[in-house]
Amino acid sequence: MGRAKEFDTEHVLRKATAVFGSHGYEGTSLTVLLKELGIARQSLYDTYGTKHDLFVSALKFYVHQKTQASIKLLNECTSVRLGVEQMFNEAVRVLSNEESRNECFIINSAVEQAPQNHEIAAFIQENNKQMEEVFLEALIRGRNNGELRHAEEELLGLARFLNYFRLSLTFTAKSGARSEVLQELVRTTLTVMD
Repeated sequence: MGRAKEFDTEHVLRKATAVFGSHGYEGTSLTVLLKELGIARQSLYDTYGTKHDLFVSALKFYVHQKTQASIKLLNECTSVRLGVEQMFNEAVRVLSNEESRNECFIINSAVEQAPQNHEIAAFIQENNKQMEEVFLEALIRGRNNGELRHAEEELLGLARFLNYFRLSLTFTAKSGARSEVLQELVRTTLTVMD
């Protein structure tokens, strides 16, 4: 009978998103990874497989958490504009906090890996499609209740735009933009829903 794991696997995945986000996939050595995660090499291999396997698991864990939070927020808001605004403002808050923003930067590492890795590319495409559908459903609700005046055929393009703006916030923050700049970008982006 094998020994029980002596660590919380979800906690390790959360820490792994910050490590990979901070150093990038290529810049994260196994030594740094093990030290930051506080687990032994054999525990890493037994639980997650290779460094690459852990990266993919951490990416999927992170994206799943963010996607579910976004779906919940947009489905529970009575105003689609308010829901989108809250989603983007929360992203700015996280990206402006030095401790929490490294987790967001794992997306940059994933994009770097995607051209050489079919699994990561497919996962990113699948998530983008899911988020576009989430935005589209919210926009349709907004149009049906009279909040939005856009033509029906404009809504899919608007949903795509909102999704890709959501992703660009991370890149913009990693490029060194201050919180004020991110907030200004959110305000400007929200005007497309007027």
